[in-house]
Amino acid sequence: MESKKQLFSSGAKWENKVGYSRAVKVGNVIEISGTTSVDGDIITGKGNIYEQAVFIFQKIEKVLIEAGSSLNDVVRTRMYVTDISKWEEVGKAHSLFFKDIKPATTMIEVSKLINDELLIEIEVTAIMS
Repeated sequence: MESKKQLFSSGAKWENKVGYSRAVKVGNVIEISGTTSVDGDIITGKGNIYEQAVFIFQKIEKVLIEAGSSLNDVVRTRMYVTDISKWEEVGKAHSLFFKDIKPATTMIEVSKLINDELLIEIEVTAIMS
């Protein structure tokens, strides 16, 4: 049986300009693109990595629900931070959503994200059970 690929969009102008989807679902696997705390042209949580992470996980949860899934199906998170010394704040936000789910996770410090006010970008993989 062939799995159909479903694309999910947030409506961000960058999706068409760059050529990507907010999320892609094939069969029971959902891959969510790198997600930041940008909503339209507004950055939520400027200067606060915890607030940015919480906002991002909420955005991720919304697209998972749209794809027929939930945070419970998340098996992997990847967090790219511009200041690894803030790892405890990021960990606190991650735990808020995943304390009982406990996906595999990675946190990596990067030199820069696409906008200097963005402090964290998160990718997620979910496998629907």
